[in-house]
Amino acid sequence: MKNFKKLKIWQQGMDIVAEVYKLTKNFPSEERFGLASQMNRAAISIPSNISEGSSRGSAKEHKYFIQIALGSCFELETQLLIAERIDLSNSTLDMLKQMIDEEQKMLMSFMKKL
Repeated sequence: MKNFKKLKIWQQGMDIVAEVYKLTKNFPSEERFGLASQMNRAAISIPSNISEGSSRGSAKEHKYFIQIALGSCFELETQLLIAERIDLSNSTLDMLKQMIDEEQKMLMSFMKKL
């Protein structure tokens, strides 16, 4: 699929990026280059790998990039749980966990179709 912007998994990934940036913007300054930076990079990786995979010529290559996006989802979920444990969470955190769970399910389903 060349028009990745029409994919619900890409759109949801972009929404996750926006929400993660909103969340991490309120982290303490000492976390700016630690957990906040890691979370932002993991979030960005999700839609980035979905779009990169859509440019590949084979289903095998496409699936590889979807797997990377899925891995970034799980990484981000872990980082959200860490933020929760060290009391950096707010009301956005629960919504993000739900969005990430949905994204993981959609990515796994998409991989099965490839």
